[in-house]
Amino acid sequence: MRRFRNKLTILFIVLVGASVLGVGLISANHLKNSLIETMEDGMEREIRTILATVPWDGDGSQTDQAERLSSFAKTLKESSGARVTFISADGMVLGDSDHDYETMDNHIDREEIQQAREQGRGSEIRYSKTLDQQMLYVALPVMQDQQLAGYVRLAFSLEHVEDQVGRTWSFLAWGIVILFLAAGAVSYSIAKSLTKPLETMMDVAQQISHFNYDARVPTQRKDEIGQLGQAINKMAESLQQQVKHISKNETRLAKVLESMISGVILIDQEGKFVLLNRSAEEILGYREKELKGKNFEQTKQPKELTELIKACMKQNERIRDEMVFHYPMERMVEVSLVPLASRGQHSEVVMVLHDITDIRRLEKMRSEFVANVSHELKTPIAAVKGFAETLLSGALHDEETLKSFLQIIYDESARLDRLIMDILELSKIESKRTPLQFSPVHMRSFSQKTVNMLNAEAEKKDIRLEMDVNEELYLEADEDRLRQILLNLLSNGINYTPPGGMVKLSVKPKYESGKKDYDDLQIVVEDTGIGIPKKDLPRIFERFYRVDKARSRSSGGTGLGLSIVKHLVESHQGIIWVESHPGMGSRFIIELPVIQS
Repeated sequence: MRRFRNKLTILFIVLVGASVLGVGLISANHLKNSLIETMEDGMEREIRTILATVPWDGDGSQTDQAERLSSFAKTLKESSGARVTFISADGMVLGDSDHDYETMDNHIDREEIQQAREQGRGSEIRYSKTLDQQMLYVALPVMQDQQLAGYVRLAFSLEHVEDQVGRTWSFLAWGIVILFLAAGAVSYSIAKSLTKPLETMMDVAQQISHFNYDARVPTQRKDEIGQLGQAINKMAESLQQQVKHISKNETRLAKVLESMISGVILIDQEGKFVLLNRSAEEILGYREKELKGKNFEQTKQPKELTELIKACMKQNERIRDEMVFHYPMERMVEVSLVPLASRGQHSEVVMVLHDITDIRRLEKMRSEFVANVSHELKTPIAAVKGFAETLLSGALHDEETLKSFLQIIYDESARLDRLIMDILELSKIESKRTPLQFSPVHMRSFSQKTVNMLNAEAEKKDIRLEMDVNEELYLEADEDRLRQILLNLLSNGINYTPPGGMVKLSVKPKYESGKKDYDDLQIVVEDTGIGIPKKDLPRIFERFYRVDKARSRSSGGTGLGLSIVKHLVESHQGIIWVESHPGMGSRFIIELPVIQS
């Protein structure tokens, strides 16, 4: 903009200078022409005066006439200061004030002589080699008896005129310089007043182009430039609002994409990855920067996935399929591909990856659970049905057999009732339909009450129950659920411990290394029973899993107790594990936080 301002200033100065120079040239030329015309008129009057006072003819020869005219010419030169020349009708010089007439050329071809002969007066300006200056020549014809007798010519130096014109040019030059300076100052001021607002607007426009949407043009002027500034400000404000709206939508869309559980991938028409959200990165096992801008065929993707992308881009049709991904971990993935509107042969593709591993696992678990429940229900129902049919077939009259069969029917019914109750309990715990009611529990008195509930059963089997719980220990827990945990573990210990054995409950604080305070309590239920084989340890918390199926049924177990215990422990933000060796007993260890978050 500064360059434009300078150019505008220079252009204004040039225009002013050219105008002044043109006016000066015209004025100087007009002055010169006026001076020359004035000199011509004066010289004509002087020639006419000479014609009136100087006799052209006289007595004597032509030589005498020439001598006489030469003398007159010199005399007139002294009085007028002009060069006087007398010329005959044929162009011969008869007398001259400055030169010897006898040495001078014939003047018949001189321009002023020809004009005088043809027009009655002749004039010419030419350089005189003799005098080394510009001269003005004026000639008039001499008429006698209406016959051309000769010519009288005056010549004046134009030095005076040149001086006058020179002084005029000098004055004009100084005027032009002063005018240039004034015009420069004025034009610069005008150009600055025009270009400064434009420069400010350009600066604001550049700031807006560099994403500074808060930039505004000062709008103090009320003219067209001020209106232009107001228009730019309105445009900037509108652009700022639109950018904020777009940015807000982009941020919202980015948050939605990042928070989606499903992986979302955008592939352009050239087959290059354009966008991947976080879930897509986790499913594919690659970061976005590792895939973005690369063709899907050049990356190590499952072959089935690559073929699906090709088919979707080629057919421009929705495709949905399920496949197993083995990297970075094995999982079942539902793949949905949707083609976007395309102008070319291939279409952009939006691919949605949904991890359905847990869904399929749950379906499998549900199927296995139904199968296990059916199997578990089948055994007591079959027993009840079989013994009832036997009684109906005629065993009612044998009192001992009747009593034995009815006892079996009762036991199987009780077992069936326990199984149904455990299934309902497990379902209720897994679905979290019954919220836990946390409250402070005094572990010493709580443990004593729990052990007392099982004393009769332990004494019947000649098993000793022991307890090691500090008086000062408290735990925030759901008291009913915590008792259910301990009853299950202690009952298992009693059921799988031979007569004369021992089952012990102990509660101790768990200290972290270097700390004096504790955050967790460790509850241990250990027995001197038959133990658990190492191969069965990872599965003992599964539903319906039994280490010794025959003994479990004989003891009335349903196979759901430890599964219920595990769910209840986890609902208390705790963990449980087991340590056991065959023939050496088992230790069930539970760690629970003292304070629930």
